[in-house]
Amino acid sequence: MKRDPVKLLGMIHLLLLAALAWMTAAGTPDGMAGGVLFAALFASAAGLLASRFRYTARLRDVNRQLARALRGNVNTRILAKDDPALNEVIFSVNELIGELDKLQINTIKTEAGRKRFLSNISHDIRTPLTSIIGYIDALKDGVAASEEQRGQYLDVLARKSAALKKLIDEVFLLAKLDADEVRLEPARLDLAETVREAVIEFLPELHKAELELVLELPEEACPVVADRVSLLRMLNNLIQNAVKHGADGNKLGLDLSRGTGEYRLTIWDNGAGIPAEELGLVFDRMYRTDASRSRTGGGSGLGLAIAKALAEKHGGTLEADSDPGVRTAFYLTLPEPGKGLRPAGDGLRNN
Repeated sequence: MKRDPVKLLGMIHLLLLAALAWMTAAGTPDGMAGGVLFAALFASAAGLLASRFRYTARLRDVNRQLARALRGNVNTRILAKDDPALNEVIFSVNELIGELDKLQINTIKTEAGRKRFLSNISHDIRTPLTSIIGYIDALKDGVAASEEQRGQYLDVLARKSAALKKLIDEVFLLAKLDADEVRLEPARLDLAETVREAVIEFLPELHKAELELVLELPEEACPVVADRVSLLRMLNNLIQNAVKHGADGNKLGLDLSRGTGEYRLTIWDNGAGIPAEELGLVFDRMYRTDASRSRTGGGSGLGLAIAKALAEKHGGTLEADSDPGVRTAFYLTLPEPGKGLRPAGDGLRNN
């Protein structure tokens, strides 16, 4: 273990002072010995002053480098030297600069993502809105000659208006999640039964897409504390994603299992899959990839981002992995009662 040179010089200085005081008190004024002691005392004092100046200069250098980092130059790092006490400070300062570097990178990514999100959402709102205006103008101008044509135009208007309303609702929900303004009403629910309830709504779509449903759910109750509306939204978004983008496969599965202090729901399909370079983007807002997930239209690209935000608000997680063409899976975990949200009342809600 290396000794602090300043402390070592200080100890020597004190010893020399003590020796000089002892010689004076003992009445042994040996000229040569006294001269040596005085010289050593002077040298130690000079060494202490030099060390002090070096220490102060080093501190100024640390302060200067830290100021540079705070001004935005986060590529700088301070080199440690043979000074244990100061090296601890240098290590902490380098860690701080590293965190500032990460923060700067995240800020740049967030800003780029925000601009991309606004650009995409503007396009997704403008496209159906333009179509709606076109159909309304056609109806006003009498383009639809028969009642049957008018009915067809009105049906298209209703569908596009509903899709536009859904998109706007999702944007507002994400904004409220970001601002932590989504009010949850936690209750004790049976996760297995809630999954069954969500799957039932998709049976017609599964049949239409010719997807075989592989369901592996426990027969016993799987209690969780969750907001019922938010939980169903998470499940619907994940199942909808698997139905739409796994349609070029032939199976869609849901597996529910119990882990350590949590339940883990896996929603998988054997469709085209997600390329490795895009896997980290699937929860980004407005994420789409036509080639990897057969996205030929429809969908806002917000469903997975909403599901992940809601999962985290419940104290859970949402992750994904993909072996393209073999299996793409999303893993939703929710904590057992007592480890996440607290229910508003007691008992297992009959759902």
